[in-house]
Order: sequence, then C-alpha cells, then structure tokens
Amino acid sequence: MKADIRENGVAVLSPKGSLVGGELLEDLKTTAHGLLAQGTRRLVLDLSGVDLVNSTGLGSLIGLHSSFREQDGTVVLSGADKKIRNLFVITRLASVFPIVDTVDEAVAAASA
Repeated sequence: MKADIRENGVAVLSPKGSLVGGELLEDLKTTAHGLLAQGTRRLVLDLSGVDLVNSTGLGSLIGLHSSFREQDGTVVLSGADKKIRNLFVITRLASVFPIVDTVDEAVAAASA
C-alpha cells in the first residue's frame, strides 16, 4: 500500500476492499507501522474504498490508534459509509477516532 504524504507530513492511506483480516489488513498495518517508524505521527485512513469492517479489522484499527498515540500521534478516519460509521458508533469507537467526511477535512483535523 502506498502512502500519500500531504502538507504538514500527514500520511494518507486508502485501503480498498474489506478490513476483515488477510492480506489487505496486514498490508495496511505494515505500511502504517513503517510510516510511524520513519517519524510520521499523523495518519489519515481514507475508508471510502472499504466495504466491510469486522472485529478483526476494528482490533487492528484500535492497535494502530494505540501505536500512534504512544508516539504522540493521531489517526483520523475519513470517507466511511453509513454502515461503517454506524459500526463505530455502536462500538463507541466514534469517541476514540475522529471521523470526518473527506480526506481534506481529515488532513486538516490531523494537522490541528
């Protein structure tokens, strides 16, 4: 997975498919942890191409959030469809992750 580096060093990752385990989720985690190791502290996950998130996916996103927070960083979510947003509300993770509509809003939120 390729990171798009925006202003203020904000990295944007845009997974496509289902975050349910497997290769996509492993690629996302490897790329995000690589960015963190290189000094990136602000990460935007563009979920507009994600159609499903299960408990494994949620656990991995929580793990990424924790890793970035431990390094005084942040993870912001953008582009999640209504079904995925509802999952974050039901699991009360909407209070953990900032969730916005667009990547530009997410980059601005991560930069603040």
